[in-house]
Amino acid sequence: MIENQKILIEKAYEAGFEAEKAYGGCAQCTLIAVFKTLGIENPSIVKAASGLAGGGGRMCDGVCGGYSGGSLAMSLVFGRRASAMDADNDDKITSMEMTVKLRETFIKEFGSVNCGDIHKKLFGRNYNMWSQIEIDQFNADGAHEQKCTSTVGKAAAAAVKIILEEAEKREMSLEDIRQKTTD
Repeated sequence: MIENQKILIEKAYEAGFEAEKAYGGCAQCTLIAVFKTLGIENPSIVKAASGLAGGGGRMCDGVCGGYSGGSLAMSLVFGRRASAMDADNDDKITSMEMTVKLRETFIKEFGSVNCGDIHKKLFGRNYNMWSQIEIDQFNADGAHEQKCTSTVGKAAAAAVKIILEEAEKREMSLEDIRQKTTD
């Protein structure tokens, strides 16, 4: 059993909030928070998540970067390995089931996993994230002070909670979780 799970979940929220506040890039910041909390290092997947911010390419019409970052983090631990594409179907299913749990968390909290829908709920409107005037308004409306920061924090906390629940079922330690990310 992994001790201090509640503390780890709180740490993930705080790390996600602070990363989004400092750097922006919701998918990357969610990954950074989950990895920091669980002691995982994988700079390549953080880099690969660059284009997922703002619903993908800052277009706000795709899934929230916090959601996609959380799914990537969970799948890194429990997903299907490239070296075993024909053999790891149970892990493939597990990572999908975990993503469904994350989706349910987002639906309960925000009513959607779509970036634009979440913006509408948090800000009362959408933004053109390719217009500097709109980006300035987005920031003035609290994007990186409370709104997107708390969304990333919640995404990271939910992903860590779901990872810990699966690890508990498998009687895994934190070290076991870390090891699975290098398989």
